[in-house]
Amino acid sequence: MQNYGSGAAAAAAAAAPAVKRRTDSYEAAQHHPQSPESDEEYVNTRVLRRQAQLQSTPVAPVVPMPMPMPNTSAPSSVEGHVEQPEFPGSSAASYQEERMRRKLQFFFMNPIEKWQAKRKFPYKFVVQIVKIFLVTMQLCLFAHSRYNHINYTGDNRFAFSHLFLRGWDSSREVESYPPAVGPFALYLKSEFFDTVQYAVDGYANVSRSIGPYDYPTPNNTMPPLKLCLQNYREGTIFGFNESYIFDPHIDEVCESLPPNVTSIGVENYLRQRDVEVNFASLVSAQLTFKIKTVNFKANGGPLSAPDCFRFDIAIMFNNRDHDGQMLLSLDAEATRLKCHGATDFISEANFDSMLRSVLNIFVLLTCALSFALCTRALWRAYLLRCTTVNFFRSHFGKELSFDGRLEFVNFWYIMIIFNDVLLIIGSALKEQIEGRYMVVDQWDTCSLFLGIGNLLVWFGVLRYLGFFKTYNVVILTLKKAAPKILRFLIAALLIYAGFVFCGWLILGPYHMKFRSLATTSECLFALINGDDMFATFATLSSKATWLWWFCQIYLYSFISLYIYVVLSLFIAVIMDAYDTIKAYYKDGFPTTDLKAFVGTRTAEDISSGVFMADLDDFDQTSFVDVMRNICCCCRRCRPEQDPVQANSGYTSLSSIMK
Repeated sequence: MQNYGSGAAAAAAAAAPAVKRRTDSYEAAQHHPQSPESDEEYVNTRVLRRQAQLQSTPVAPVVPMPMPMPNTSAPSSVEGHVEQPEFPGSSAASYQEERMRRKLQFFFMNPIEKWQAKRKFPYKFVVQIVKIFLVTMQLCLFAHSRYNHINYTGDNRFAFSHLFLRGWDSSREVESYPPAVGPFALYLKSEFFDTVQYAVDGYANVSRSIGPYDYPTPNNTMPPLKLCLQNYREGTIFGFNESYIFDPHIDEVCESLPPNVTSIGVENYLRQRDVEVNFASLVSAQLTFKIKTVNFKANGGPLSAPDCFRFDIAIMFNNRDHDGQMLLSLDAEATRLKCHGATDFISEANFDSMLRSVLNIFVLLTCALSFALCTRALWRAYLLRCTTVNFFRSHFGKELSFDGRLEFVNFWYIMIIFNDVLLIIGSALKEQIEGRYMVVDQWDTCSLFLGIGNLLVWFGVLRYLGFFKTYNVVILTLKKAAPKILRFLIAALLIYAGFVFCGWLILGPYHMKFRSLATTSECLFALINGDDMFATFATLSSKATWLWWFCQIYLYSFISLYIYVVLSLFIAVIMDAYDTIKAYYKDGFPTTDLKAFVGTRTAEDISSGVFMADLDDFDQTSFVDVMRNICCCCRRCRPEQDPVQANSGYTSLSSIMK
């Protein structure tokens, strides 16, 4: 352990009477409260305490740096005395050391201790608590609105499937595992034209539907539909003699289908337009049209105004595999429009919109304030780190260690700044969506920003729980185990990747859970957690005997290895970190050179009033000071000491950075 208090120890003997007087005055102050003690009295107390620590703990003395001889031509101070150099054993050096130690002690205090020491109000803590309530309330309201929006668009997509897809069945609307029905596909050439004709007829008779659907034209007349065909430039197959003519370039041909197609027929109309559908070269086809509707929001309450939407419907025919079946699907993209209708409760609807806007504005202001406070705290920590680095260099002749420098970086503040940015962007998008300033569907993007931001906000509460020993054990355990877990996961993922690629290659064509690389990984991860094991064994195709035996060996070996070995080792790594943290609480945590210099603070130090003195002389935040400190930290410059301050007993940032 380095001796960072040699200067204080050297002056301990001479200061002994003063220490006794200081002790008596402190005891008297407990019975008769007075003004906070002066810096000189506090130094005397720290010198006596430091002497007791040095006598009880063997330490290795630090060789002081050779100091330059006093220059007889140096400028004199204001009082006319010649400035003398401050040797490590001098009282001025002890004063600077104690003052620096006191600054660092106050910096590393938690908000409760800072309130006890200096009555400093915990602004950042209060802002984070307020932000949690506001952001959570905002998220709940937006989640309810988003659920209604997604549910509304999904139900309309099912309605469009019944209206415009030939052969659609309600059983396809229920997602089941394993799927109850096969893929929705076409198998005959005539089915392709019949499906397009069914969609055109359904669009022409859209007024018969239960939903309030209308055409997007000003006079509500049926507009033409658009049919686009993507074909290989040349694709002719002669299967009887295994020959073909093929050009892989893809050309797209689009034709408008007017309303009279309902009487002519799609196939005849395309023939009249000299458009030939060559299914051998057909890659895909798409039929698009648009519908407008209004949503009255029956479950939205009396304060929710109706919404107007335009649905861009696309019926897609996928023939890329050329395997005899053409996959059929329907997609409907919703775009919210400006409504022009009149309502009887327009004032109440505006009141609801105003309340949501006020909440969004409060969230924006709170997040902006949190961003400013945390950024300011990081900047103050950066300035103090520069001061401490130069202090160690000038007083102890050594560089502050990397671990010591890392003590000034508060990753909690970095995380809070990141979630503030996410919440500001998400709140701005939410205000545009709810205020109907945006016609583009940004619900998913907004929910992504608000969801991740809210997640990090609740994670930030762990910082304040870490001030209590019971809760801090969890945080310290995760922090201690994180490097070992990462190294462990690298080895485990290599084995996992081997099983994934092997299972995908061999079992993919015969097992529905191994059809793709993603589904294979999902299946194996589920098996690690004991999910759906029997179904994985039972759904294997009985194509060959060797395949069945391979599947059994493959699954049994993977499950046994990861459940009985890998997971057990994973838990052992975490338990080892937990035992280490418990031992630290019992025997003491390992300290860096910075923590060794700062030392420990007692309840007596915190409540004694010594921190009421001005400790913020390192907070030079003007533009010139900021640029000077950046240059000093980057270039490790040492500014000249002000002769006036040399004998004043007050150490500013410029003098400390010497």
